Amino acid sequence: MLVLSRSRNDKIVFPHLGITVEILNIASNKVRVGIDAPPDVTVLRHELAENAQANAIADPLNPARRLSHEIRNRLHAANLALHLSQKLLQANRSADAERTLQKALDEFAALEERLARREQPAPAAEPPRSRGHALIVEDNLNESELLASYLRLSGFQVDTARDGCDALSLLEAELRPDAILLDMRMPRCDGPTTVSAIRANPDFRDLKVYAISGTSPDLLGVQRGPLGVDRWFPKPLNPEVLVRELSLQLAATSA
Repeated sequence: MLVLSRSRNDKIVFPHLGITVEILNIASNKVRVGIDAPPDVTVLRHELAENAQANAIADPLNPARRLSHEIRNRLHAANLALHLSQKLLQANRSADAERTLQKALDEFAALEERLARREQPAPAAEPPRSRGHALIVEDNLNESELLASYLRLSGFQVDTARDGCDALSLLEAELRPDAILLDMRMPRCDGPTTVSAIRANPDFRDLKVYAISGTSPDLLGVQRGPLGVDRWFPKPLNPEVLVRELSLQLAATSA
């Protein structure tokens, strides 16, 4: 189950659906929610939904008619929950609105899981070539799973660790990723501590370490370069930029 974070600009990504839900703004009685979806997934305001449904039934070539009954029902439930949460906020019932918005996210998550189970790899003459091996070090399980799914769909092999201690244990057990994607704010063993431990061990010094954090590197005192992190990616993360930069830098290293 996904747990809603109500911070401004927070995003929740469903990679198999191609849907991103973003909290754009929060006011006393109104939350602006942005939904980025593929062209064949229609997202409408409630006053337009009835006409759109009628058109979909009348037009046999409409993409919505090709969706399975379950998929259409879940999208319908999520759409209703989003509009109901808006009404609840307008009525100053913020707690009920948050629970209702969570229901919409749960519908998206259930649909994402369903599509992931049904997904079959495309036939190929030979196995796809991996872009590289990444270790994600992130204490937020939701963020870790979403980023891992995105990277796997982008051709990377991915392992995950809950904090720096888990990551160091994996490295000591001879896991050798091409890149470590490291959150800076973690309990028990945070990012700066993990970076120091990696750079102090001669066996790990050649590892590429990329920070992913909403905190400025100047505030954390983390060096950049061979004695610190090789690159700093700010949150909220643009995963397309991350994949592009990882691919370029890992390709340059292996050349």
